[in-house]
Formats: sequence, structure tokens, C-alpha cells
Amino acid sequence: MKKNYLLTPGPTPVPAEVLLSMAHPIIHHRTPEYEEIFAQVKKGLISIFQTQQEVLVLSSSGTGAMEAAVINLLSAGDTALVINGGKFGKRWADICQAYQVNTEMITVEWGQAVDPQTVADALKANPHIKAVFTTHSETSTGVLHDIKTIAGIVAAYPQTVLVVDAITALGATAVPMDDWGLDVVVTGSQKALMMPPGLACIALSEKAWKLTETSQLPKYYLNLKKEKKTQAKNQTAYTPAISLVIALRESLAMIEREGLENVHRRHQLLAEATRAAVQALGLELLAPESPSPALTAVKSPAGIEVSALRGILSKKYGVTIAGGQDHLKGKIFRIAHLGYMGTFDTIIAISALEMALKELGHPLELGTGVKAAQEILTDL
Repeated sequence: MKKNYLLTPGPTPVPAEVLLSMAHPIIHHRTPEYEEIFAQVKKGLISIFQTQQEVLVLSSSGTGAMEAAVINLLSAGDTALVINGGKFGKRWADICQAYQVNTEMITVEWGQAVDPQTVADALKANPHIKAVFTTHSETSTGVLHDIKTIAGIVAAYPQTVLVVDAITALGATAVPMDDWGLDVVVTGSQKALMMPPGLACIALSEKAWKLTETSQLPKYYLNLKKEKKTQAKNQTAYTPAISLVIALRESLAMIEREGLENVHRRHQLLAEATRAAVQALGLELLAPESPSPALTAVKSPAGIEVSALRGILSKKYGVTIAGGQDHLKGKIFRIAHLGYMGTFDTIIAISALEMALKELGHPLELGTGVKAAQEILTDL
């Protein structure tokens, strides 16, 4: 028998309690029963977003919430500043350009965090920038950007909003929307929320909601003003993904029982253990200076094909990890410690990695990485 282990940064493992909640008979969404469930979901989301604003639930992937942020805030011809330090930073630029938004770019080497001073310089050079789009945890590189400092810079510009892709950050690390002054925060269900793909969540500050009054970009399904009005009544403008909303209620309850600070601490320790383990095996991190607690990106050692490594892990050991994207394809692999993961998920990942690397000829002593991880995980 071979058990399968999903250790990718999305989708992530789904707890049995969440899966079982979706197995109940379907209910109709225009009923008091559904409205009570949706009210509980909204309460849980407000807690995890750490905001007093309404958190809207959309039936889409996280990219849907990203697109909603662009089309509800801006108009064709507006200027946006995009921090592009990975595949998902670039996605902001792609969406803006699809809607004829003028896009200025801060290009950051993949594996590096953006220097907040470059944001300050760009805004000073062009104070007409209406929105700054960035990621918090860049899933393609394993980098955590300094969103708190960037938020402080953007706050000095009353007509400019900061829009944050927190799709792999929210739930894995602190993203206190109100305390940091974040104007828009988006996330997706298949990351730290421990859910299947299919839901996205988005919250806007009062500053951001004001921009929705002047936005001229076309919108229909992703009209946030309409959703805000409808979701205030614990309904959605269109048919929701009912089973996923029920599952979200369960996952949020699990996070509440563990405690948000404990959830963040768990992610941090799993990340530290993973990084210590791969370095003990003589491997190099892609993002050693500003690593994300959601995943660890590792450079493949010389002579080791990432496709061969992932193939052995998957076919022989049932362990699925992620490879690199775009120009990093074949050069790195990514191990997640995101969402429904604990001590022994990390031990399994490192143990399987050791065996696969040894089979491919990488010099190591079995147990070296596991030992390094165990020394940290005893504190979990």
C-alpha cells in the first residue's frame, strides 16, 4: 500500500472534518438556514483578516478576487504600480493591462524581497498612481515581502490604495489589515484556509470603497458594490458554491479553536524546520533573506533533475511537491508547510526528499535533514 501526501502550496490538504461537512445533503441558498451559515462564515473571516470591514466571499479562484480588485477600483487610463517579483506579482500586471490600465513596474529578482524604498521612489516620481499592487507571500519563489512598511509608505498618498495578494499569506502569517492600513486584501480557499479550490475572499478599506464609486471598468459577476449590498443580508448576488461555504464555516471554526496566533506559530516552526533540514542536506534556499512561512523554495543541486526528483517522490513515495515556474522551471522545487499541516507532514517531506536525493546520487547521510527538522519541531 502507498499513501499519498500532498505537500504543494495549493491545493493543500483538506481536513476530514471539512470534507465531511461537504457530504451533507445540499441545502438551498435562499433560506434562513443558509443565511445563518453565511453569517458565521463572515464572522470567522473578519477575525482572520483582522479587520472591521466586510469580507466578501466570491465563487472563484483567488485570481477572481484579484481581477475584482482591479475592475472595481480603476478605470481605463488610470495608472497602477505593480511589484513584480514572481509569477503572481506579474499576474497583477497582466490583469491591469487586460483592462487598459497604465502599468508601471517594479521588477524584483525572483527570490528577493522588494526594497520598500523603491515603492517610495516610484510614488514620489508619479503621485498620480492610483493603486499599488503587490503580493505578500510570493508562491512562486517563497519570498515574504515587507507589506507593513510598504503600507506605511502608500498611506501618505490619500488618492492611492495598496492592494495585497495574500493568497498564501493569510492564515500562514499575520496580515492585520486594519492595523497595517491595508486597503484591499485578497485570498483563496485552497491555501491556509484548508479548503478545496473554488472560493475567494476580498476585503476593502473605506479608502478603497471610495474608489469603487468612480471606477469605470466593466464588471458584472465581480461587481463588489452589488456583492457588498447583498452579502450584508447574508446572501450573495448570484448562486454561491454552497458546499464550499459550508466547508469554510468548518475550516474557520478549526482555526478559531487552535487560535490564530498558534496557527501562525505552527506555520513559522514548520518553515524553520524545513529550511534547517534542506540546508543540513547541503541544499541552497532560493529566498534565504526573506522566506515565507507558507513554503520553502529550494535550488536543485547540481546534476539533479527536478523532474526526476519529483517523479521519484510521487511514484515511489506518494509525496507530491511543486516544481519551479516560468524561468525557474527545472531549477527549483517547492515544499509547502501550509494549512492543514503539522510536525509529521514535515518529517515525511524531508525523509522522502532524503531518500529520493540519495537514489539520484546526491551525497548525504540519511537522517541528517530529519534530525535538523526534529530539533526545531520539538518546540511545536
